[in-house]
Amino acid sequence: MSKRQANREEVFSRILEAAEIEFGLKGFGGASLQHIAERAGLPKPNIVYYFHSKANLYKQVLNNIADGWNDLFDKATAMDDPAIVLDRFIRIKLRQSFENGRSSRIFAQEVIQGAHYIGDYLKEDLRPWLRSRVGVIEQWIETGKMRKVDPVALIFMIWSTTQHYADFEAQILALTGKEQLDEADLVRVGDTLSEIILRGCGLTPPVSNHPL
Repeated sequence: MSKRQANREEVFSRILEAAEIEFGLKGFGGASLQHIAERAGLPKPNIVYYFHSKANLYKQVLNNIADGWNDLFDKATAMDDPAIVLDRFIRIKLRQSFENGRSSRIFAQEVIQGAHYIGDYLKEDLRPWLRSRVGVIEQWIETGKMRKVDPVALIFMIWSTTQHYADFEAQILALTGKEQLDEADLVRVGDTLSEIILRGCGLTPPVSNHPL
């Protein structure tokens, strides 16, 4: 990678990180390119050069969030052990919610408000991804590796149960009387979700040493 290209990628990354923080704090309506630029330590024209508009930048932040989640399940194939794949998917997805709940809340708020900015991505990118992952689960079922379940409902269940700990963090902390969730909570919740979901699929959860 050339020095110029590396610099462009570094600037691009700084803008996206600053934008995620700003959108997370103020929402799309309250965020401004000027404040994002200040947070990134860059002139506002740099933001405009790379993204042209606040809407384009917002869409890119949302796309990156979804892509980061889906990477966890992207490489699974029909040859893999579904218990290992699904357990890892659940635990890493849950860790993301514990460690960067802001991303999940940005995405959830956009969808709740009608997915106006990410609608095309959901249809053109996420829908084909979902179909491909459903195909893998269906092959696991057909080859007797797991119980027959609705693959779409299974994926939605994993998304919802793990993202709950980000989207409803304030409620969870209020009800548990904690100031924040810690590593022990992550292990406990991960064990519980994996046990319930995998057993429901006719799978035995793998013995975990919790390295994730």
